[in-house]
Amino acid sequence: MNAVITVLGKDTVGILAKVSTECAAVGVNIIEVTQSVLQGMFAMIMFVDISGCTVPFEQLVDTLTEKGESMGVKIHVMHEDIFNAMHKI
Repeated sequence: MNAVITVLGKDTVGILAKVSTECAAVGVNIIEVTQSVLQGMFAMIMFVDISGCTVPFEQLVDTLTEKGESMGVKIHVMHEDIFNAMHKI
C-alpha cells in the first residue's frame, strides 16, 4: 500500500529531514520524493510505501499533521487509492 505526502510552507532548514525522520520512525519507506523552493516557499511531494507502517494510517496522518504544525508548514497525507480516485477521469 502506498500514500502521497505533501508539504507546503515557508522554507526553513531541515524540513525534508524532519518529515523523513517521522516516516522512518514508524516504518514508512520513502519511494520517491520531489521538492522545490519558489520565492522562499517550500513544496514537496513524497510517494511512500506504508505497508510496513507500525501505526494505524489515521495515527500516521495525525502525527505528520502535528509535526507540520510544529514546523510551521502544512503536511497532508493521502492514501494512494483516494489520490487515484480523485484524479481518475
